[in-house]
Amino acid sequence: MPRTVPLRRLVVALLLSCTLLVGTTACGGDDDGTRASASASAGPTSSAQKQKYAKTRFVANAGLAAGAAYQWIVKPYRAGKFKKGADGRTFAMVKAGLAGAFAYNRLKAAADNAKGDPLLSKAVAPLTAGIESLKGVAAKIGKGEAGAGNVGAFEEVINSVKDAGKSAGAEVRNKVPSSSELGG
Repeated sequence: MPRTVPLRRLVVALLLSCTLLVGTTACGGDDDGTRASASASAGPTSSAQKQKYAKTRFVANAGLAAGAAYQWIVKPYRAGKFKKGADGRTFAMVKAGLAGAFAYNRLKAAADNAKGDPLLSKAVAPLTAGIESLKGVAAKIGKGEAGAGNVGAFEEVINSVKDAGKSAGAEVRNKVPSSSELGG
């Protein structure tokens, strides 16, 4: 007699897979492909446009990343929501996985925005390796494999980006994105 998987477990697994896939692929489409082809054909005016509002865009993207990470990763972890048997654990992990992918995407966008401002570029350049290290952490959090080190990695990188922005005159404040912004 074949063993059946409970419908609830199947739905949760499907939901988690889809949200992680959508969160990591859909959030960054505009930043790389569209601008690269537009800048190749536009010539010198494109670089001037790219630098326009670089600090403002950096602050907005870094603030969204910081808000998402704090609201849906750090706070629930400290509250014990990721522990086995905790009430709402599955929902907290799905939300944290989405927030991790979203924060990673916004941090990459913030690093790209920083390239448009000379002072900000120098301050943020050393942090790109730390931002890249978060790529796999979001998936770990969504699968429930996150530990204090993974959550600490998000906090450390975000605090470093905030400090770099402050030193370059672009103070970053946490801005919690809505649930619909997390999902793309």
